Amino acid sequence: MSRAFPLAGLLRLRTLTEDRAASELALARRDQVRAEVRALETAERLNGTTMPRGGDLLAFRASVASRAALGSLLIERRTDVAVAETVTDERTEAWSEARQQVRALERLEERHDEAERLEETRAEQKVLDEMAGRRASQGEDS
Repeated sequence: MSRAFPLAGLLRLRTLTEDRAASELALARRDQVRAEVRALETAERLNGTTMPRGGDLLAFRASVASRAALGSLLIERRTDVAVAETVTDERTEAWSEARQQVRALERLEERHDEAERLEETRAEQKVLDEMAGRRASQGEDS
């Protein structure tokens, strides 16, 4: 008759907290990858622009304006990447802390289970020893 782990409820709660932290980390990583892709695409678009050939002043001004807009957008995209990296770092830290709390309780549960198995083994051995002692005493009485 083993006793239930007394902190089982807390372990379940901490496991749920860890699962939530892991899913938030996965979302943060996804958002970071998306921000990095957008920044890369914007950089490629900026690198792919060329200045018009010829003497058309209007086309030249439009090209300069386009490059300036893409440059500003690239700065914004890189800022988004930096923010996403910060969020990912925070989520990683939160998950790591949650995982440590769960692991500590899991180790306590393992010790508890081992102690219970040891106690059950001792009790079983005691019963076997008593049975053997009775048989031996019955054999002497005959």
